[in-house]
Amino acid sequence: MNKLNDLYDLAEKHDISVLCFRLDTVKSLSVQDKNGKEYIAIDVMRVESSADETVRLAHELGHCRTGAFYNRYSPFDLIEQHEYKADKWAIKKLIPADELKDAFIHGVTEPWDLAEYFNVTQDFIVKAVEYYKNNSILH
Repeated sequence: MNKLNDLYDLAEKHDISVLCFRLDTVKSLSVQDKNGKEYIAIDVMRVESSADETVRLAHELGHCRTGAFYNRYSPFDLIEQHEYKADKWAIKKLIPADELKDAFIHGVTEPWDLAEYFNVTQDFIVKAVEYYKNNSILH
């Protein structure tokens, strides 16, 4: 199973256009137009690896699938709420709790090993473990 391909398939299934072009200040973003059509842009020239692309696409899909869009002029706490929703969706999609527990049982416990095991970035695996710990999903 290739999670990156699955994410692109999911975007297509939900009519979310994924566009690849140069972005000035970010590596990826998601927007919804006034008609409700959703778009994701990824600057593939600045994406560092397939793991990075996977995490970025999952996060942007998280914005789309949860409706967690914000106006860049919104107050900071509202932006953080939308980012949290997108991250939560991405974590659950890429690293389901039962699969993470299974990895632990099989001795895959170091952040770099877990990142490789799930084909995500180390920063993302740390965020996922922290999310599951904070929500009492990991014991």
